[in-house]
Amino acid sequence: MLYAVISEDVENSLPLRMKARPAHLARLELLKSEGRLEMAGPCPAIDSSDPGEAGFTGSIVVAEFDSLEAAQSWADNDPYIEAGVYKAVVVKPFKKVLP
Repeated sequence: MLYAVISEDVENSLPLRMKARPAHLARLELLKSEGRLEMAGPCPAIDSSDPGEAGFTGSIVVAEFDSLEAAQSWADNDPYIEAGVYKAVVVKPFKKVLP
């Protein structure tokens, strides 16, 4: 089943994000190589695809996991958690309707 991992950043998270980004992306690449990643990306803090120093306010990942517990465990082990990027993370079942 698909699950949405919706994360909210701490204030001024950009320096923390940049430091942990390679490890964060490596985990996403693994999901992608396994054919389990539907989509992933950050939420810019301003109305721009390249927010520069404004940074990001959070992230969204939609991926396939065996269970809600497995999705939560994956989310709990994100390098952004250890680096202090996220102040809150919600994991929910997700039903893709379109496209």
